[in-house]
Amino acid sequence: MASRLFSLVAPLLCTGVLVSPLLAAEPILYTLKFPAPQTHYVEVEATFPANGDDLVLMLPIWTPGSYLVREYSRHVENLTAHSPDGKTLAATKVRKNRWALKTGGTPVTLSYRVYCHEMGVQTSWIDAGFALINGASLYLTPVDQGSSPHEVTLVPPPSWKGSYTGLPDAPDGKPHHYLAPDYDTLIDCPIYVGNPKVYEFDVDGKKHLLVNEGEGGIWDGPRSARDVEKIVRAQREFWGSFPYDKYVFLNLLTEFGGGLEHKNSTVLMSTRWATRTRKAYLNWLDLVSHEFFHTWNVKRLRPVELGPFDYENEVTTKSLWLAEGVTDYYGRLIVRRAGLCTTEEYLAGRPRTRPGADPDESFGEIAVLQTTPGRLVQPLESSSYDTWIKFYRRDENTPNTGVDYYNKGAIVGFLLDAKIRAITSDKKSLDDVMRLAYARYSGAKGYTPAEFRAAAVEVAGTDLSGFFQHALETTEELDFSAALDWFGLKFKEEKTAKPGDPVKAWLGLGTKAENGRLLVAQVKRGTPGFEAGLNVGDEIIAMDDDRVRAEVWRDRMEHYRPGDKVSVLISRRDRMMRLDATFAKEPAKPWGLEADAKADENRLKHQKSWLGESVRIRPGQP
Repeated sequence: MASRLFSLVAPLLCTGVLVSPLLAAEPILYTLKFPAPQTHYVEVEATFPANGDDLVLMLPIWTPGSYLVREYSRHVENLTAHSPDGKTLAATKVRKNRWALKTGGTPVTLSYRVYCHEMGVQTSWIDAGFALINGASLYLTPVDQGSSPHEVTLVPPPSWKGSYTGLPDAPDGKPHHYLAPDYDTLIDCPIYVGNPKVYEFDVDGKKHLLVNEGEGGIWDGPRSARDVEKIVRAQREFWGSFPYDKYVFLNLLTEFGGGLEHKNSTVLMSTRWATRTRKAYLNWLDLVSHEFFHTWNVKRLRPVELGPFDYENEVTTKSLWLAEGVTDYYGRLIVRRAGLCTTEEYLAGRPRTRPGADPDESFGEIAVLQTTPGRLVQPLESSSYDTWIKFYRRDENTPNTGVDYYNKGAIVGFLLDAKIRAITSDKKSLDDVMRLAYARYSGAKGYTPAEFRAAAVEVAGTDLSGFFQHALETTEELDFSAALDWFGLKFKEEKTAKPGDPVKAWLGLGTKAENGRLLVAQVKRGTPGFEAGLNVGDEIIAMDDDRVRAEVWRDRMEHYRPGDKVSVLISRRDRMMRLDATFAKEPAKPWGLEADAKADENRLKHQKSWLGESVRIRPGQP
């Protein structure tokens, strides 16, 4: 089974610098046609140069940056093959994602259709409005194709005027015609085809495009372009230079969410309404910053296991806490450094929703971690290693058994940053560690966990083995005190109840309303609901002998007190049963961060250095 190495020249070609030795090789040719886009199909014609009597073709089962077996081949239909003289060649499927052909030593043209109707940053989508082509889901290639160039020609419907991608234009300069030096680059450059609103800006002579699909008169395009440029400039300041000549933000406003990084582009999905509310817009800016930070951290500075790419098998690594978690840490931090949010907004964390929570509740990263029982079950490196079987397959028990390497990885990045700053009296930081690691291990090298730890030790000038062992390899609680002290922060004090106010009772259940039914959506370990035996999927019908409808659940809870005992009537798989529960006092939520008003001048200096507070904006400024 063949593996493919990131070509050392691929970054050059993907940014538009054509490398003549590669062009001398005969390319693999793809033509993509969209004769009836409303049916969600693309018709592919692929021509492969002569390469011996046997040709084995494969389609990836996953795409880099998203660690889940997605079985793209399930959408391939009507695959046929013929020789240059029109002779039909038998194409035999030999594995779930492989086809074998006897070619007789001649070139082969393959024709097939691919169904594309899965809205996601890891998949392809085609409808009457536009197409998003994710290469891993579409391009069959020889198993042993080596570093052959790959040429793509699009034949869009007449009403679609533009196509946008990180791929360089083919030398002939014709529209919708692109050339990649190798398969890795082809897979790493998604293509958008349609009629978007496009905003262009230059930074350091490098062209950047914000391609907005679906503004609909609602999304504020000019504002989003201005703010993306601020993020680009802030990250240029962080890293020192750009590793590309062109970068494309494919921003699809399709009422879906997510982002996926590529070497000189990214695919983002959001709602067109996000520019209308402050919290939603900050979430989008965080997403932009996170995916753009991946341009350096992951796409070039990568765990050693993530190259050469093996597109046909799972590839495990213990370093996603760094690849994703630390990227998450810097994604939000750079939004602050770019002056796009206030300190208060940054410390509050992303607005999040939890089962049973107020939709407007801000729930910061530390609060997410400290209210996840799985933090005491799964070490951080284990979370990274198990991503293929856990991260994209979450269920109601996930919070009880696992920890999110994005979430805890970001917090570990915060703690490591504070530790290095304190050790070096603010002369060095995690910023310096990332830049040192990038200088040493970017490109085709990759880093091992030991090599990254060594880079951190070199910058800090002291042994950090105890920190890494504790934070990455154990389930012991993290200590936030030193970091908060250094940065002049504190956990918010709980609001004290007014005299005479009742103490709220608590079962610890997450609930949801579904067709008028009140259903249990989540049960965390250590809660009264868990101890009572309530299960996810149970329908709560009554408390004692009093009916409880979904719309009155919150109000009904106000009438109980800690220590009250109740018989809960539920329906489980359409069978009635009663469970005895005892209400507890709702636990305190001491994990929200805020600036410490009593911090001395030194700690305020540390905080300003960390947050880049040379830019001041008013709280609540849009």
